[in-house]
Amino acid sequence: TKFKIGDKVYGDLSGRWGGFAEYVCAPEDSLAAIPPSMTFEEAAAIPQAAMLAVQGLIDEGNLQRGQNLLINGAGGGVGTFALQIAQSLGVTNITVVDKASKLEMLTSLGAKHCIDYTQQDFTNNGLTYDLILDTKTNRTVSHYLRALNPDGRYITVGGDLSRLLKIFMASWANKISKRNVSLVALKPNKDLPYISKLFEDGKLKCVIDEKRFRLEDAREAMHYFGSGDHKGKVVISLK
Repeated sequence: TKFKIGDKVYGDLSGRWGGFAEYVCAPEDSLAAIPPSMTFEEAAAIPQAAMLAVQGLIDEGNLQRGQNLLINGAGGGVGTFALQIAQSLGVTNITVVDKASKLEMLTSLGAKHCIDYTQQDFTNNGLTYDLILDTKTNRTVSHYLRALNPDGRYITVGGDLSRLLKIFMASWANKISKRNVSLVALKPNKDLPYISKLFEDGKLKCVIDEKRFRLEDAREAMHYFGSGDHKGKVVISLK
């Protein structure tokens, strides 16, 4: 009842852990109308990564204008969205961390401070932040905490499974000790209207890796994604 035949829609169905397909059955509450200026490739790339960015920065991180933000693993999908969302909130002091090959792209999105993780460990350079948004979770909790200001927050949205479990345990300890460590529990599609508005207002663009894949190349696409060399999102096209 929410849509009619021919409507262009998008949304994240990953909670069902499906595969790549030409057709899918989905509940209407998991979908939103695609903004007129958004391509199908952009619509495929946005929902999950953008939701993680919004819910990490705003719901969990309570990011405010004037704060110092660091995004670890900024060159992927979540990171590129988070950088732009933070700027739309008026945050200007943003540090991004990734490999050197992605820093020029991040600078083009407005990043002012860039760290090549192969050359510098941001948890051990003496600088501290009000909020760390982590897409990698490739260090220990104690390493992240020393890079936080006294009232700072550390938020992770994904990464190494064993370390994610330790972050999860630390987040429970946070309820008792007031340590500002938390793990985003994704609420799929909750913020699609918010993201659609940012997109329509020109405050958010979707970074899609220049290397494109067709449906029959899905295996190769997953290997490429796993290498970590991609910039922004990796998209599989049916055309």
